[in-house]
Amino acid sequence: MNSIHDMGGMTCYGPVVREENEPIFHAPWERQVFAMTMLTMGKIDTLDAFRHAGERMDPVHYLSSTYYEHWLAGLETLAVEKGLLSPEELETGNAQQANGSPEPPLPPEAIPAIVNHGAPCDRPAGKHKPRFQPRDRVIARNLNPPGHTRLPRYVRGKQGVIHHVHGTFVYPDTNAHGRGEQPQPLYSVRFAARELWGPTTPRRDHLYIDLWEDYLELAPSPEKKRKTAKAAAKTRARAATRRKPKKRATVARPVAKKQQRTAITSNTKRKSSRA
Repeated sequence: MNSIHDMGGMTCYGPVVREENEPIFHAPWERQVFAMTMLTMGKIDTLDAFRHAGERMDPVHYLSSTYYEHWLAGLETLAVEKGLLSPEELETGNAQQANGSPEPPLPPEAIPAIVNHGAPCDRPAGKHKPRFQPRDRVIARNLNPPGHTRLPRYVRGKQGVIHHVHGTFVYPDTNAHGRGEQPQPLYSVRFAARELWGPTTPRRDHLYIDLWEDYLELAPSPEKKRKTAKAAAKTRARAATRRKPKKRATVARPVAKKQQRTAITSNTKRKSSRA
């Protein structure tokens, strides 16, 4: 979905200010939100659904809140949608009924591995044969889905080069909405900074971003682009020719003998008077 969360490449929010000696958590409640997220990840819903829940925050709230407030908003949204909490319970903070997930929480000893490495998203099954290979020129498709996607707006419609084929991974666009993992090839794609942000950026700068196969299409070869441009120029020329009004041929009409005699007589009279 297109919303305020997808702000990569935007220049109207000022510089990113880094906090010197920033602590891992600024307040005890942030530590608690982190723990709840780790313990419920995959139990309430998928990681992609959790991300999509945060994306649906009110834009003003999103911009005026902190990182772990985004996490908390995502947890609250999923808990209500999955029936673990009612809106009234969320509002008051008082449990009205004994709801809960039938799944047991993750054991504490599993948390360090998840925090340090994350849950694996590569899959042995699914679409394994990649359509693209390293050095292939591709274009990021100009998609505007209403739901979750990992295709940022600033690369849509832009041309890049396949740098690496990672393998087959869970497709977030379906996994976030209960339509299954539908694994497919994942690529590292290199984009020139000038392709993304124009000629004022340094020529040597490049961006590497991981994109799933359904986000990409093969870019036309230079020869095909030349042929397409030539054909387009011919089409425009033909259209301009059809629009240009044709000049009508002017046919000299013969002058009647009576008109000729009148003109001769008038000319003779004028010459005589001048004499």
